[in-house]
Amino acid sequence: MSETLPNCPNCSSEYIYQDQSLLICPECHYEWDPSEPDEDEIIVKDIHGNQLSVGDKLTLVKDLRVKGSSIVLKIGSKATIKRLLAGDHPLDCKVEGYGDMLIKADKVKMA
Repeated sequence: MSETLPNCPNCSSEYIYQDQSLLICPECHYEWDPSEPDEDEIIVKDIHGNQLSVGDKLTLVKDLRVKGSSIVLKIGSKATIKRLLAGDHPLDCKVEGYGDMLIKADKVKMA
């Protein structure tokens, strides 16, 4: 067999077999689909449904008021994703001319 299967993510066993699209560990009986993303992986999509990742360049699609400040981020402002977070504001970005901001994913599009 030319294809090597990964170790079990649950118990690290090397005795893995494939049953249709699932991989199964006979030692701990853990089943998983290798094509699905990990449970701890954060998936964030922009307003058009494009998946975002760290380092992507973004453009704001509407004016955003910064909470607790008189600053308004203008439509068309450019930003770069520094990291992805779980929660209400999943994008930790560096916005050109303004600095670091947490932004909702439905307020941006890929540049």
